[in-house]
Amino acid sequence: MKGLAIFALAQSATTAAPVEEKGFIMTVVEFFQEGGAFMYPILIVMALGVAIAVERYIYLQLVKSKNQQVWKKLLPLLNKGDFRQALNVASTSNAALGRILAYGLSKFGQGRRHDDLEMAMEEGLMEIMPRLEKRTQYLATFANIATLLGLLGTILGLIAAFTAVANVDPSEKANLLSASISVAMNTTAFGLMAAIPLLLSFTFLQTKTTEIIDSLEMASVKFVNVIRAAKPIESSKTRPAAKAAVKPQA
Repeated sequence: MKGLAIFALAQSATTAAPVEEKGFIMTVVEFFQEGGAFMYPILIVMALGVAIAVERYIYLQLVKSKNQQVWKKLLPLLNKGDFRQALNVASTSNAALGRILAYGLSKFGQGRRHDDLEMAMEEGLMEIMPRLEKRTQYLATFANIATLLGLLGTILGLIAAFTAVANVDPSEKANLLSASISVAMNTTAFGLMAAIPLLLSFTFLQTKTTEIIDSLEMASVKFVNVIRAAKPIESSKTRPAAKAAVKPQA
């Protein structure tokens, strides 16, 4: 008898699960429908923000992976002093780090000064940074828009609720007003549901972008140090003196 009772309880639990799932789905649908017309623009803003967040995350992951791969190829070449092969690897690479180091290696091959080399590296980094930060700022904007749309929908819903109960029997005003207010608050709740994940995604992507930029700057510093140790390039202070020391032949 005890075993039959346990089996009956288990069977009732398994049959009750679909009912609870259906009830949850219906609750979400009713919540969305009762919120009014402002729920749809909030949903669109949320969908756009999620799409941008996913695209930026995938892009930054690819950039990080490509930078690590090209650095593993370039570091042994730089340590050996094979700068011509390093330039070929950096030029053919589509990694952000490869483009930056290609700037520096091209200037190094032309026998430029240390200042020219560092300026070339900074120029390459400035060209890469906008691509890393592209569209990330939209997430914070979309989060603010979702919150404001939710507040606007709630305010308009409250105005409509107070207008609707103006000509209602006094005994029914309290119940009707409380029901109307609860429905009007749905837009604010949904706006916050959209804004909070978007703000978290914005912070996460900003942190990830900063880490990539820091790694690019660190690799650039290491590259300049390797170049300095490999070959003394003419500095900006000694170059004019060197020119003055050269005398024309008679």
